[in-house]
Amino acid sequence: MNRRQTLATLLCGAAALVLPVWAASPRLPVVEVHKSPTCGCCGAWVEHMQAAGFEVRVHEVENTAVARQRYGMPERFGSCHTAVVAGYVVEGHVPASEVKRLLSLKPRAIGLAVPGMPLGSPGMEMGPRVDPYAVLLVDPAGRESVFARYPKA
Repeated sequence: MNRRQTLATLLCGAAALVLPVWAASPRLPVVEVHKSPTCGCCGAWVEHMQAAGFEVRVHEVENTAVARQRYGMPERFGSCHTAVVAGYVVEGHVPASEVKRLLSLKPRAIGLAVPGMPLGSPGMEMGPRVDPYAVLLVDPAGRESVFARYPKA
């Protein structure tokens, strides 16, 4: 075997090992984000979601309350941006890991919310400071339960 044939054989073998794993890995659903055109922390949250493997489409709007109302997220859970992924609403600075957990569990819910803009949440990083906050699961009746707490112990 000459050098070219050996290299071709090695490349084909590597591709045979890698391609099935790559093809079998589940693709994350697209995240549709409704945010103000002037909000920098929303842009940082979008980058956080992209770094976690999500494809994100941004819709710049003047009033995110309209999106919350359209998708059924009660206003009391409001934050600076509203997203929709796989039929769930994601309100505010929810960590990507919690969105992935929501998608794997598939609970009967409107979605997740991090009301307000807690420092240290994704997109709201301010050095080492992380204010305690809860990621809330909002059920179809608008009731909340704690889905996760941050910072993690």
